[in-house]
Amino acid sequence: IHKGKRCFIIATGPSLTIKDLELLDGEFTFGMNSIPKLYEKTKWRPTYFGIQDCNVYRKMESVILEVYNQADNVFISDLIAQNFAIPSNFHQFPYDTVYHDNQLEIDKYFAKFSDNCYSIVYDGYSITYSLIQLAIYMGFCEIYLLGADCSYKRGAKNHIVDSGNDDKNEEKNHDKMVVGYQKAKEYADSHGIKIINCTRGGMLEVFPRMNLEDVLTTGRDENENAR
Repeated sequence: IHKGKRCFIIATGPSLTIKDLELLDGEFTFGMNSIPKLYEKTKWRPTYFGIQDCNVYRKMESVILEVYNQADNVFISDLIAQNFAIPSNFHQFPYDTVYHDNQLEIDKYFAKFSDNCYSIVYDGYSITYSLIQLAIYMGFCEIYLLGADCSYKRGAKNHIVDSGNDDKNEEKNHDKMVVGYQKAKEYADSHGIKIINCTRGGMLEVFPRMNLEDVLTTGRDENENAR
C-alpha cells in the first residue's frame, strides 16, 4: 500500500527530541514501545505504532489502550495477543522468536529477514528490526531511522522516555541489535531498498548516515520539482 514511498522509523533512544518529531509532520512514520508517553508534549502522531515485547507491553498497556483503543494503525505481536486481552482492531503480526532457541548452543547471535510479514516476522532483537520488515513488506523503498542510538549502559538513560521495563541484559543489546541490522542491510541492499540512519549520534554504524534536515529538505525539493 506504500509502494515506492519513504518512511521514518522512530526508535526511542535518548538522542531523539520533540523537535525531531515535529519536523516529521506529513511524513509516513512508525512509532514504537514507550513513544505514546511523549504525546502530551507534541501534536505529532506516528502513522503506525508497533510493539512486540510482552514485558514492555505489560508496563505500557494502560497508556497504549488509552491512546489506541479504537485505532486501526497498531501492529502488535501475536505473542502479546496470546498473553493479554487486546482490542480486536489491533493488527497482529506472526512474530517468531523460536528460531533463536538454539542460540545458547551455538553461542552466536543471528537473524533471519522475512519478505512476507503476513506469514512470519523474524525476531532481530528489537522492535525496530520487526518494523523494518513490516515497512518493506508494505512497499516502502526508503527507510530512515531516527532515535536508533543502539547504545546501552546499565544504569544510564537509554531512552528518551522509559517504558518502565527493567531489562537486566540491556548491556548486551548493542551487539545483538547490530547483528539484526546487518541482516536488514543485506536484504535491503540486494533488493534496491535504502536504509539510512538519521539518528543524532549513537553507536549504530551499520547503515549510511544523513542529517534529518537534509533528508527532509531533499524530499521537499523533489516534491516541488514534481509539481
